[in-house]
Parts: sequence; C-alpha cells; structure tokens
Amino acid sequence: MTRETGNHPREAASSRAHLVRNGDISLAVYEFGPQDGIPVVLVHGWPDTHHLWDGVVPLLADKYRVISYDTRGYGQSSAPTQVSAYELSRLATDFFAVVEAVSPTEPVHVVAHDWGSVQVWEAVCEPGADQYVASFTSISGPNLDHLATWMRRGVRSGTVRGIGGTLSQCLSSAYTTFFMLPVLPDLFFRLVGTEKIWKLFLRVVEGTSAEQISLAPTLKQDMISGLRFYRANIIARMFGPRERRTTVPVQLLVNTHDIAVRPAGYDDAAKWVDQLVRHDLSRGHWLPYSDPAAIAGYADAFIQAQPK
Repeated sequence: MTRETGNHPREAASSRAHLVRNGDISLAVYEFGPQDGIPVVLVHGWPDTHHLWDGVVPLLADKYRVISYDTRGYGQSSAPTQVSAYELSRLATDFFAVVEAVSPTEPVHVVAHDWGSVQVWEAVCEPGADQYVASFTSISGPNLDHLATWMRRGVRSGTVRGIGGTLSQCLSSAYTTFFMLPVLPDLFFRLVGTEKIWKLFLRVVEGTSAEQISLAPTLKQDMISGLRFYRANIIARMFGPRERRTTVPVQLLVNTHDIAVRPAGYDDAAKWVDQLVRHDLSRGHWLPYSDPAAIAGYADAFIQAQPK
C-alpha cells in the first residue's frame, strides 16, 4: 500500500526521491546533497517519517550525501497489515535493502532515532554488518535485547540501584502496554492523531515550538500503523533477549530527560559494542526537533573520526 503525501517546499527544492524494493515492500527514499559525497543514512521512528530529519538534513547535506527513508508502515512506504511483518528481523532487511541500493560499493554512516534506532541496532548486530555500516549514531532507541538483559540483571542484583533502575525504566515504558492492546489504541489515535494535538503534546512535554516540528500529512495513519512495531517486538524481546554484539562503531546520544528511555538503560552497552562513544545531553526524546544542530555536530565528528 502506498500513501499520498503533501508538498513540503524544502524537500521539493532539494531532494531526489525514488523507491527501493525489498521483496513485496516498497520503501520511499529521499536523497540530498552531493551525489559523490560520503553517504549518511537517517532512520526515523514512531510516529514520524523522513520529515523528522528536516532540520538535520540541511546541516549535513552541504558536506555529505544524505539519505532518509520512510520505514515500512509510514509515509509513502508500504504498510502491510500483518503484525508479523514488523518484526525486527524484517525491518533490518529493509534497512539493508536501502543501503545496498544507495551505496552498493561502500558502507554508509547511520543516524537513527527511536524505533529507527531499534531496527538499526538489529541490523548492526547481524554478522558482516560492518561491510554495510561504517558507523552508527543512536538516539533514544536502545537495542531491545540489551535493554531486557540490563533490566533482568538489575532485578537479580537485589540492590536498590539495580531494582530502582529497572522500575524506573518500566514506568517510562508503561505507555507501550497501552500501545500493544487491541483496538483501543487504534481508536484513540483516530480521535487525537492530528497535527495540532501532536504539536501541542510535544510543546507541553518537551517545550518544542510548533515551528521546529515537521510532520507528514499521513500522521494519523502512521501513528496507527506504527503500533505494529510495538506489538511485534516488545514482548518477544523483553521475555526472550538474545546475546547481540556488533563490531560497528557506535555513538550514543543519550537524552537525560527522555520520557521513554532512561539513561541508565544504556549502562551495559559497552559489553556488546567493540567501539562505543557516549554523550549525555540535557534534552528530551525528540532531539531531531529540539536540537538538530547537536545531532549534526556529533554525527559529523563521529563520522570524521572513523578510518577512511
């Protein structure tokens, strides 16, 4: 299924749009900047589309070839109705399909947010991922296996700090229980899934002004379709975490005021990553809206630090 989107002046003026196929899935891909530049792929989460990065793209596209795409279920990309179609293993194949299509001869650098980061974590922990990904900057989206393992360790530690950290994350993640319910959350977002209400929510929760927020006209459909990400993966990963490691260099931008992911949830990341850099920022969950310059600056520095 393909959805119509409205005209966004910045995108119309500067992007090169095309479709990438992954089996029966069609992914809408948008490219910016010099065609011979170092490729940087941006991956959004819920309930966003590639427009999440509208503030970041201009800060990188003068130097890099920037690629963003609507992940399955969002924007102009295919939105299958089966929950199983949104399992992380399938989302990772979408990511690799985009990388192979846009950069068949060299690995890409990746910046990802929320569920975009979660699915890229799945991809970079696959064998041979370093042939496709040169670096990964992760924002507000942990590896679910790592998070579940950390939470279990906290409970088993018997310490106030360990148990408290796990309880804090459980409280921050409580909304996911509602998202995984049948019918009710779909009806809820049909009622409140408007641009006006969502911008008001972000202003109240994070102090982000409406002018900083760039949304697709498919917001309501995307909110509802994106619920399948939660239903397909949360329970499976929380109750059956796997041992997942990566040789891809990872940079964590940890937002200390994130309403969904507590900073302590990343404390064990170094156990699973060969090369890890972490920056704690006094920001909320939607950093691409509130401080795109921070993302561009940290991403640029991390990319430049990698071996040429």
